[in-house]
Order: sequence, then C-alpha cells, then structure tokens
Amino acid sequence: MILPQRKTYRKTSFRVKRPIRTFRDLEVYQRTAKCSVRIMKEVLPLLEAKDCPVKNKLIDCVLEIPRFIGKGHSKRFDEPEASLSLLEDVMSLCNDAVVYLEQVRDIYADDVDSVVFNDIIQEYIFSRRKIFNLFKAWKRMDEAYAKRAR
Repeated sequence: MILPQRKTYRKTSFRVKRPIRTFRDLEVYQRTAKCSVRIMKEVLPLLEAKDCPVKNKLIDCVLEIPRFIGKGHSKRFDEPEASLSLLEDVMSLCNDAVVYLEQVRDIYADDVDSVVFNDIIQEYIFSRRKIFNLFKAWKRMDEAYAKRAR
C-alpha cells in the first residue's frame, strides 16, 4: 500500500545571529583568519623545500586580509568611505590569494595535495562573496546615517 505523501514546506535556514560587538565577531574575519592559519600550517611547509616565487606574496596577501577587515571595522563610523575602501581592498586581496593558490597548485601539481588547495580556494571565493555582502550592508548603513543627519 502506497501512502500519500505529505505536503512538505520549504525549510528555511534562518538562525538568529549573535550581535557584532568587535571585528572578531564578523564571520568574514573568522573565516579568513582560519584560512590564513591553514595556509601557514598546511601549504607553506610544502613550499619550504621549493624556491617558489609567489610564496612571499601569498604570505603577505593572506595575512593582510583579516588585518584589513579589523581595520575597516574600526573605521566604520568615523570614516565610512575609508572603511568601504578597505573592504574593496580585502575583496581584491581575496582574488589575489585565489590566483596565488591556483598558481602554486598548478606549478607543483605533482608534489602538492590539490584537495587542500581547492578547499582553501573555495573558502576564499565564499569569503569574498560574504565580504561583498558586508560591503553592501555597510554602504546602506552609511546612507541611512547620512539621511538622518540631514
């Protein structure tokens, strides 16, 4: 006997987010900080024996991303244009990190685990999209403050 199927309603993945008190509460900061630690622990040891020309650029890039997010968060209210500019720089750095990781993965394809690289690359692509959403939210907030000030 076949029972009729019940109607199912689309479940939403709504969750109450914790209030953001510091830059450390931002999801994009947490994600990019974890990625930078992961790169320093998992990727750089693979490149130590090799004379990789993009190694130092990759290190600088991935360490700058969380730092700029924190700096942008601190300038959010006093200098809104500067904070938005920093978020644009962060998005650019995320793209740079993806490019460097893909280059290292492809140059040393025989010696590195591409699954680790692909996972980190996908995390940076996702983080970049989240940073863009944060950029739009901060921009809307700045516009709302400007309207109230008039």
